[in-house]
Amino acid sequence: MASVKQFQVTFDCAEPERVARFWCEVLGYVVPPPPEGFASWDEYNRSLPPEQRGASFSCSDPTGVGPRLYFQRVPEGKVVKNRVHLDVRVATGLVGEERVAALEAECARLVPLGAVRVQLLTADEENESCLVMQDVEGNEFCLD
Repeated sequence: MASVKQFQVTFDCAEPERVARFWCEVLGYVVPPPPEGFASWDEYNRSLPPEQRGASFSCSDPTGVGPRLYFQRVPEGKVVKNRVHLDVRVATGLVGEERVAALEAECARLVPLGAVRVQLLTADEENESCLVMQDVEGNEFCLD
């Protein structure tokens, strides 16, 4: 049997630090300390050649349980729906109106951070309700 490997989730984006800080707020993640010898990430960035400044950023689960998120600058913008997305589990175990209320409450917290509410998908015979959203660069994710 193969052992479980650690993994990170990588986002292509235009503004890595902005998107990373959004996801820190969504998930309760933290920005790691700057590289040794630098007092801040700004100081580190200023040490890089201009074309590399702000090219990437990361954040991680402070408990060490969730995957590291890595954000890398790419020249092209997003043009189609994500093939992979994150489900942010905010209503696990809840059903019906109680579940929808939890989803809507989290949506209300995230919209002022720059998230966009897309669509509430209501429960059917197979799935509970979930709320489709977009992050600060238009990447889809679900509140589940």
